[in-house]
Formats: sequence, C-alpha cells, structure tokens
Amino acid sequence: MEASLTREWLEADGLGGFAFGTSAGIRTRRYHALLLTATTPPTGRMVLVNGFDAWVQTSAGRFAISSQAYGPDVTFPDGVSRILEFDSDPWPRWTFALPDGTRVAQEIFVPKGSSAVAVSWKLLSGASPVSLEVRPFLCGRDYHALHHENPSLRFDAANEPSGLLRFRTYPDVPSIAVRSNGAYTPAPEWYRNFLYADERARGLDFTEDLASPGVFRFDLSSGEAVWLAAAEGHEASLGSVNAAAILDTFRSLERARRTRFGSRLERSADAYLVRRGAGQTIVAGYPWFTDWGRDTFIALRGLCLATGRLDEAGSILVEWAGAVSEGMLPNFFPDGKLAPEFNSVDASLWYLLAVAEYMQARVAAGRRIAGKERTTLQDAFGEILTGYARGTRYRIHADEDGLLAAGEPGVQLTWMDAKVGDWVVTPRIGKPVEIQALWINALKIASSFTDQFRDLLDTAIGSFARRFWNGEAGCLHDVVDADHEPGKVDASMRPNQIFAVGGLPFALVEGERARSIVDAVEAKLWTPLGLRSLSPEDSSYRGRYEGGPRERDGAYHQGTVWPFLAGAFVDAWLKVHGGTDTARQEARAKFLSPLREHLDEAGLGHVSEIADGDAPHTPRGCPFQAWSVGELLRIERALNVPAAEPAVRNPRSRAASKLRA
Repeated sequence: MEASLTREWLEADGLGGFAFGTSAGIRTRRYHALLLTATTPPTGRMVLVNGFDAWVQTSAGRFAISSQAYGPDVTFPDGVSRILEFDSDPWPRWTFALPDGTRVAQEIFVPKGSSAVAVSWKLLSGASPVSLEVRPFLCGRDYHALHHENPSLRFDAANEPSGLLRFRTYPDVPSIAVRSNGAYTPAPEWYRNFLYADERARGLDFTEDLASPGVFRFDLSSGEAVWLAAAEGHEASLGSVNAAAILDTFRSLERARRTRFGSRLERSADAYLVRRGAGQTIVAGYPWFTDWGRDTFIALRGLCLATGRLDEAGSILVEWAGAVSEGMLPNFFPDGKLAPEFNSVDASLWYLLAVAEYMQARVAAGRRIAGKERTTLQDAFGEILTGYARGTRYRIHADEDGLLAAGEPGVQLTWMDAKVGDWVVTPRIGKPVEIQALWINALKIASSFTDQFRDLLDTAIGSFARRFWNGEAGCLHDVVDADHEPGKVDASMRPNQIFAVGGLPFALVEGERARSIVDAVEAKLWTPLGLRSLSPEDSSYRGRYEGGPRERDGAYHQGTVWPFLAGAFVDAWLKVHGGTDTARQEARAKFLSPLREHLDEAGLGHVSEIADGDAPHTPRGCPFQAWSVGELLRIERALNVPAAEPAVRNPRSRAASKLRA
C-alpha cells in the first residue's frame, strides 16, 4: 500500500489540463483528479471531476473496485485490496480480481488536444450476470484550492437532445458533459472529509468535501462499459450518442495514443508540450507548475531537439519571442494574472542557446527556416543580447570585466530561486558562475555572425579564467563580486560550476582544471538521482526536503538533489574522460541506469523535480518535471542509447508499474 500510494500516473491533455492519480487509485493530493481543465491554456486550471467510486455486482455479491482516504485515517471501501495488477504504459490500466474469480480491467486515458477523459471497464473472466456501478465525485474549484459542502452546488443533470448529460456545479464554472453506454440514475449525496495525506505532510490544508450527483450502471456481461467526460467547449471529443458509437470513439482515441511514439520516455516527453495562444509552450512540471521561461528552454533541448520535434521547437521559440521586454523574457506567467513575471536573469540566456541549437538542428536536417520565423528569432536574439549588454531590470548588465552582473536585494534571479516572504534563501547577487557560462556562450554564438560583441567576448573569457578559479578547493567559486562588492566571493560548493565544463556548446574550462572540477562535483554532489544543490560539508546543508512551506523552501537549494543537472554533469564527465566508447559504457552504468530505474519509482515513466540530498534520496516535489525528462533524453542521445530501448527495471522497481497481489 505504501509503495502504491507514492507511485503516480499522469495523463496530460496538451492544453495544460490532466488526469492524475496513484497506482492504488487512492487520491493523496488536492491535484489528483479525473478531469482537470485549463480554462485559458495552459493556465486557469480547474478541477471538475475528482474521481469516482465503483462496485462490481456478481452472483456472489457486491464488491468495491475503488478506495478513498477519509479522516481521521480511514480507507474505504476496500477496492484497493482487489488490485491484481497495475500498468501505467501506455496509459493507466488496473486488473481487479474478485473473491469469486471474476476479473475486471479498468483503463483511463486522456485524448491529446481536448479537455476530456475516457474511462472503460471490461469483464475479463467471470460467470454472467456481472454489472457495474460508478458514482462520480464532482466539485468545480481552482486546482490549488479545496472544496467544502455548501448549499450553492447544483447536483442536477440536464439531458440534451444529443444524448449528453450536462452537469454545472456552479454558474461561473465550466460545465461537465458526460456520455456513456450505461444508464444514469440521480442520487445526490455529499461525501465528506476526504483526506489528502501528501497535503498534510506538506503542512497544508488536507481535507475536502465532494458532491456525487448520482450513479451510472452498466451491464459488463453484455460488453465493455465506457464513461466519457469533457469540459465545456470540448464536447465534440465525446462522439455520437449510441452505445456502439461510444465504444468506437473510445477505440479510435486509444489507437491514436498507442502508435504515436517509439519509446516510453518519448511518450512521457509529449505530456509537457502544450498550447499557448496560437503557438506552443512547455509546462515546467505537473501537477502545480505552468510554463516557466527557464524550464521551457532547458527542457526544449531534450524534449524537442533531441527527439527531432523541430516544428514544435520552432513554434515554442516563436511564441516566446513575442514576450521579450527590455531585453528580457518572462520567468513565468502566473495563473490568473495578465502580467508575466520577469524575475530571471538566465531565462533569456537559455532562450538564446535554444534558438542557436534549433537553427543548427534545422540546417543539419536539411530543413529551411521560413523567412518570417527566421526574422522573428533573430530579432529576439539581438534584442536580448543588446539589452543585457547595455543593462536592464534588476541591475542586469555587462560589467567592465565583460562578465554579467545581476541582482538586487529581495529578488531571486537565478534558478536557485526559493523565497519565503522577504527571505531570499540563495540570493546569489553579483556574478554567478553558470550565468557567466551562459553569457559567454551567447556572446560566442553571436560572434559567429557579427563583430559587435567580439571585444566583450574576449574580455569576458579572460576575466572568467582569472576570477573564478578557486585553487585551494580545486574548483570554481559560485559567485564573484558577491552582493556587488568587488573582490568578494562566495566559494560554496554548488553544482552551478559544472556548466563551465559541460552542458553548453562551448566549455569555459578545459584540461586539468576541468577534470578537477568534475572530480570534486562527483565526489561531493553526485547522487543516483542527480546533483545535490550544496555540499553536505557546508553548514547550511539540508539533507531532507520535508515539513511546512518554510522548511521545504529553506532546503530547496541547500542540499536537495536536482535530476536535471545530471545532463550537464554527464556531458562534462564524458569530456574529461575522453568521450571514448569505454567512457560511454561506464557513464551509462554509473549515471544513466539509476535515472532510468527511477522511471518506475515516483511519477511513472517520468523523472521527478527533486529528491532528498540524504540517502535513500527520496523523490520530492513535482513527480513529473519537464527539464528532468528532457535532460535524460538528451543524455541518452549523448550516450548513443537507442530511442526505443526499454527502461531498465530491476525486480524492486518493476513493482512500480506492475503491482501484483
């Protein structure tokens, strides 16, 4: 039970919405839902259908095939005890075994491009008659909120001429269109005090009340049961009215999903590509992130460029080009707000790198870039680089030494961006090391087609070599001119220095110094799930990411492991070890295999956002993180791992996607 509650599946709709749950079928988060829609893709997310209870009736009795968690710590009914098998690939599928030998399969999947969900139940074995009852749980709330019993909720369903049932729980909430090949009977009930254990562990509110309007009944003996639901505006995905057509709709959706991708990880990568406006973007992570600039451009290199999805990459880069302001790209677009947040020094620099690599990939593929697209990307590139050189928000500017200075009190600008109230946990004001690596790479790329920045590039390269080397520790300082004080350094042992050796097109450090950096990072920061954000030898180190919001944010970049950093580290490790076939084989065994085993341990088929710095390095944060998946894909290509190679599964992790009673 404990393991099945920590292993989660995700079905994303390509718009920012999703279905999401545990392999046990028990909801442990406020974000676990059957139909969660993005009303302004990819933001404005609302939960419409939370889940359901289901029972199978045979001649031997009535048996639950679902379970819920209620306060104070009650699990009811006992359907979880009847799970014989669970598989998450290519979508969630459960097999239930009843005491009389009856077996029933349940499947859930979400069609790409539509805010809808499809659920089916099929009798695998058992003597007739066998019937099914399903009672859905509805609310109509912001996905960050919780719902409680109130007299305003409407239970009634409208029968439409098209055969749809339509529920509208509140006047200002999208309605829910339902089509099934079963019979619906109104039977309104409030289900009270659902308990979400993960929310309780995070120090947040953790109980909820949900409304169940009635019961859907199906005859499993006569064929497969299908239940389809869609948010208002997406009814077309539900097909036509008769039972045979409903089943055909289900199967056509199923076929489309099954054949699109060559590998499990590429199927997972597709979940993060979503619509924004007329273009596309990348959701940073599920369940609670939207699209973040930094995450988008880091993840794009693996999700799109490494997998050959160049059209999607171009659409994303063009869409973001329209958001450049004062030489900066937004850090993120907050849910429910019109104005984007620009508090990031590196998002724009990662964008420049992504544009350059995209154009290079198009040339390598022999695919010409259209004039309008090329102009859009070149204009954005020039505007960002010029803006940074002359100076923009938050004291971001090229200093006299050619390096990029940035930061002011109360603002977190780098990827180490945790903030609690007015407390910026890792301010890193001054000249952070990875910002210089990105900046110098951008200048070097620009210097390949213009002389405008060549002198600045030469000055920056010389300054970096002279100012960042920490001879005593045999690695690089994390920040120089810290707090904008000339000569002040922050020598904290952090992973940011790895970008000076690997992960970017041009290395800033080579030879013996590069080897010394990689060895130091491997010895003090490497874990099976990536790099720690701070050495355990540091007095500020926090080895476990747990507790309330303040405790967790205080540990976020103070020792917590970040899997996405494995990409730059493996690249750097290969460079200093010669990049031979022998080195690649060793890297696969040491670094890649543990990450691929992790695909079966938390967010099934995906890579987590973070993990504890201390062993056993428990996965934390978002179980589905775009740049973590993207960098794993990029590592695979660097190590020449075939795209269709199955995930490595050991006997212990195998149970993550195949749970047997």
